[in-house]
Parts: sequence; structure tokens; C-alpha cells
Amino acid sequence: MRRPVALRLSAALATTALAAAAGVVVSMPSASAAVTGSATGYASQNGGTTGGAGGQTVRATTGTAIHQALCGRASASTPITIEVEGTINHGNTAKVSGDSCNTADGVIELKQISNVSIVGVGSGAVFDQLGIHIRESSNIIIQNVTVKNVKKSGSPTSNGGDAIGMESDVRNVWVDHTTLEASGGESEGYDGLFDMKDNTQYVTLSYSTLRNSGRGGLIGSSETELSNGFVTYHHNLYENIDSRAPLLRGGIAHMYNNYYLKLNESGINSRAGARAKVDNNYFKDSKDVLGTFYTDAAGYWQVAGNIFDNVTWSAPGTDTNPAGPNVQSTTTVSIPYSFSLDAANCVPDIVGQTAGANKGLKVSNGSCTPTNPSPNPTTPTPDPTTPTPDPTTPTPDPTQPSGTNLSLGAGADGSSKASGTSFGNVRDGNLSTFWSPAGSTGSVSVKWSSATTVARINIREASGSAGSIGSWRVLNGDTGAVLKSGTGAGAITVPSTSLSKITFEITGSTGTPKVAEFETYAS
Repeated sequence: MRRPVALRLSAALATTALAAAAGVVVSMPSASAAVTGSATGYASQNGGTTGGAGGQTVRATTGTAIHQALCGRASASTPITIEVEGTINHGNTAKVSGDSCNTADGVIELKQISNVSIVGVGSGAVFDQLGIHIRESSNIIIQNVTVKNVKKSGSPTSNGGDAIGMESDVRNVWVDHTTLEASGGESEGYDGLFDMKDNTQYVTLSYSTLRNSGRGGLIGSSETELSNGFVTYHHNLYENIDSRAPLLRGGIAHMYNNYYLKLNESGINSRAGARAKVDNNYFKDSKDVLGTFYTDAAGYWQVAGNIFDNVTWSAPGTDTNPAGPNVQSTTTVSIPYSFSLDAANCVPDIVGQTAGANKGLKVSNGSCTPTNPSPNPTTPTPDPTTPTPDPTTPTPDPTQPSGTNLSLGAGADGSSKASGTSFGNVRDGNLSTFWSPAGSTGSVSVKWSSATTVARINIREASGSAGSIGSWRVLNGDTGAVLKSGTGAGAITVPSTSLSKITFEITGSTGTPKVAEFETYAS
């Protein structure tokens, strides 16, 4: 557990006073969709993140109006872009009911929904002491907004003290050009600025400013809650943060071209088997900016091109393993998407010109010069939680694989499980036991302690459930790359791949899918 520290606040914070009119929702043509640019990093994987592209665009000036827009859709997955202007606070944010939403008072609640964009426009959107909560949702974009002073204790409270918090089976979220800030640490009532837990994956935080907080953010709520990952942080400013920039428990994260200024106690804290790829960042006037801290559960990192400017390092101890002063890689991380790196020596300048809300939504293409982003998408991709199978991809190969079933004796985990079922049932060699997701979709993984080559898998359904599995995808659990997609259970040939984790994701089903065995083979 992190030792309590006194937060050192920088100069007095500027306050924003914007008039908040009564909530109005104004319908606008869908062609006016306000998202600028396209998702980058891990949010571009797993089917991509397009938010409300292709749907209706509305304007809202209160939190209640945001909820009304969500609840007024034809379904919980109907695409919508909500343009927000003004100050959103407790006084203008109430629960709204409807079949296409699940909202609450005192928080912007994005729960059990998909295909939504929330974009600050005009004079700006400020969520004052009011957090944004994403739960059991997918394909969400938040762009050009400020979220500040969200508390978990004191008054008023919102979102457990997180500026933006994600939990419970969240997929594909892109948060871009935002300003997330607090006015102190936990003793002042604040928690994290950007938190992910309970199976949150494929998230990118880009061109954002996080400042004046005890905690920048976390991935995973405990050393045993390791279902999160595939998160990208790039071109962000972390300023006057005590720790968690971020705290990474398990999973993979990629940090590149970020500017870390005044990390007071620790920075990127890789723990519990996590692997961080840390490229071309600039660390200045900070302490223990990379390593494993406050635990003996080690994490790992791959580093290249970073600049450490006036960084101090603690001596190693039982619960302290700083990466410096002689910073070296301790693992390798494969990144499945393309990206362009700015030189680390220009990161303070390029981040200073681009990061945060109301900065013109400029980006960098790796040339150290702010540019306008590529045009935003005009049509949505399929909901990443229920993708349409590639019509060119064959259904499972009917030929049963031969050789040693590599799953026997391996580990297993997954996204969720129905009561009375277990992830371990898929690799025990017993066809009478099985795993089922908590709903009609979900994923289960087989994992090994070291890299293992897999070329074929065999999905065996439990007795009485044959034909329940509809569409699926097979993913490289190390990188998130899709190895194959198709329909129906059975033998599946995938590209021969060396990996430590392979995932079978059910994206469509009829009835209750029951996987008795998830067999893996080298050939």
C-alpha cells in the first residue's frame, strides 16, 4: 500500500466560471459529428473505437441533458455524439430513466451502453466536481473536456473520487485532448484522475493533461485483479503528481512521448507481472519515475529513447525496485499497431502545445510539429464487443488436431464467468465440467509461464450446449492481435504463434455457451 505523502500543489489553480443554462438537447444532422481525428494506440485495436460516428449529433449544456440524450436513443447501442458546452455539475445532473440507458444522480454514467462520443465544443465543457463513470460499456470516445476536483470524501462526492473511471468489462475507450485535475491528494478527499479496473481493455489516453493530484491513475485494483491491460498513453502531460503515473498491475501498457514533470514520489509503477513499453518520454524534476514500488510483486519494462532530466532514485529495498539510475530493459513488449515517435528532446514543447482541452485539438505526426489530425471517421465499425465475423474467414477446420494438448496443466483466466462455472474447467481434460460467460458473450484464456507455440486450438462444447457458440475471435493474449475469427465451435487453425497467453472470445451466441475444453496444440 502506498505510504501517505503530502501533496505539493503548484501555483494557485485558475478557476473557470461558465454560465450553465437549463439543459437543452438540440438535434443536429449526423454529418456534423464533432469528434476530431481517429483513435490511436490500443483503442484502434479490437475492432477499433469510433464512438458515435454515423449516428445523431445533439448538443447538451447540463448533465441531465447528457443523460436524456443517452436515454432517448432507440437502443443502448444506437450511435450518438453528444456535444457539450458549459459547466456540468451536481446542480444540473440528475438521473434519467429509459430502455437505452442506466444513469445516476451526481455522475455522468455511461453504463451498459456502446457507441457514444462526448465532445466539448464552443467555449468549452467543464465537469466541475463531477466524474465520468464508464461501466460494462464499449466503443466510447471522450474528447476536449475538462474534469476537475472530483472527490470521494467531503462534499460533494462523485464517482469514487475519480475524474474518469472505468470498470467491469469495458472495451475500446479513447480519451483525447482532456484536462484532468484535482486540488490535492487522498487526505484532501481526491482519488485517481484516470482509473481502470475489473476487466477494462483497449484504452488510449492521448494529448491530455493530468495535474495536481496525489494519484495519476491505475490499471487494476489489486495485485490479484489482473484482467486489465492493452492501454496506450501518449503525448500527455503529467504535472505535480505524487504517484501512479500510472500504477500498472498485470497486463500490457505502452507509454510514449509523454512529459512527466514533478512526479513527487513515483511514476510508472509496473507491478504483479505487468509489462510496460516506455518510449521517448521526457522525465523532469521527478523521483523514481519507473520501477516497482510499494510491493515485492515485480513488474517489468522495456525502455528506449527516454530522457531523465534531474531525476532522483531511491535505493533498492524489499518493496522498492527502481529502474534507475542505470535504466535498462527487463522484458520485451510487442506492439500490434503503428505509431510515429517524436524525438524525446522535443516532447516538452510538443506536449505543451497540444495536450489538454481547448488547445485546438492539434496532434503530432512524429515531426515534433503540431498538425491538424486526419479527418474523423464517417461510418461506425461494428460494436467491438459483438463484431461481425470476417466473411472471408472460414468456420472451424473440421479436422481434429493431434499431438499433445498444451492446455493441460496450464493456467486460465477470462473476462467473466457464470455462477457455478470456472475458468480452470476449460483445461482440466474433463468434458463434464465447463466455463460459461456471465452473459451471452465473454472470453476465456489459457496461459503459460513462458512463451509457447500454438498453431491450432479445439473448442469443445459441453454436453447439451452444442451449437450455442456463434461468432468468435481468437486473440494473442500478449499483444491483443486477432489471430482468427469465425463461427461455431470445433477445431481452429491459427497462424503458428509463440505466446504466453491465448484467448477465445465469444462475440455472439444462441442460448448459453458452455466451453468444456479449450485445447491448444503446437501443430
